[in-house]
Amino acid sequence: MALLSFERKYRVRGGTLIGGDLFDFWVGPFYVGFFGVTTAFFTILGTALILYGAALGPTWNIWRISIAPPDLSYGLALAPLAKGGLWQIITICALGAFVSWALREVEICRKLGIGYHVPFAFGVAIFAYFTLVVIRPVLLGAWGHGFPYGIFSHLDWVSNVGYQYLHFHYNPAHMLAITFFFTTCLALAMHGGLILSASNPGRSRKDPKVRGSVKVADYEDTFFRDAVGYSIGALGIHRLGLLLAINAGFWSAVCIVISGPLWTKGWPQWWNWWLDLPFWS
Repeated sequence: MALLSFERKYRVRGGTLIGGDLFDFWVGPFYVGFFGVTTAFFTILGTALILYGAALGPTWNIWRISIAPPDLSYGLALAPLAKGGLWQIITICALGAFVSWALREVEICRKLGIGYHVPFAFGVAIFAYFTLVVIRPVLLGAWGHGFPYGIFSHLDWVSNVGYQYLHFHYNPAHMLAITFFFTTCLALAMHGGLILSASNPGRSRKDPKVRGSVKVADYEDTFFRDAVGYSIGALGIHRLGLLLAINAGFWSAVCIVISGPLWTKGWPQWWNWWLDLPFWS
């Protein structure tokens, strides 16, 4: 079914979570809904506050602009705007925008009659961000343990946290997260490369002047059967990709939330249990 003709079937009332028909409308090709409105509200407000914070700061250099969290002395209390209060409000706006976007995706899924895999996957990414700016600071007792909003300042925060726990890459959850991130890239590159190679087969072997015919799924399955011994299939590769990506986000959240609340030493020391196993001696 052509996309434009399908739009007539898709653009029907219903599927909304909040607001009923009041917010059930489109702007051009984009469905809005109640959560589209809240996404726009939180995004505009948060961006305006970042610009306001930049105006208060010492520079307009986009690399150096930074909205810092409150000082540790404020604990979990509200801070003045210029001393971390902006960071607190911007964090609320960011969470409001992200959650609104995910719920808007749910409404679109309900309209299309498809599963909720996309908003669920996006929810894992939201969980990773929520862990950094809410869960870990709360467990450590101060909003100041959140990361600053800025390019260089954010990178400095990541570097400092890594040095705080010596070699952060010895964190076992970090190992899992990096493994899943790399494997996700590998799976996506192989899958994308296979689809492109089947859709663009090049010149015919019989007549180099004629382009070869587009190949079907049997050719794709046969390639991986011959290359690695097994083909997971068209549906299977998307299930695998979703599983790998979700685990990458989940374990990245775990690796930071256990650093501080559960483990305060250098991560190389955590592996002493391996050296102390009785069979080494």
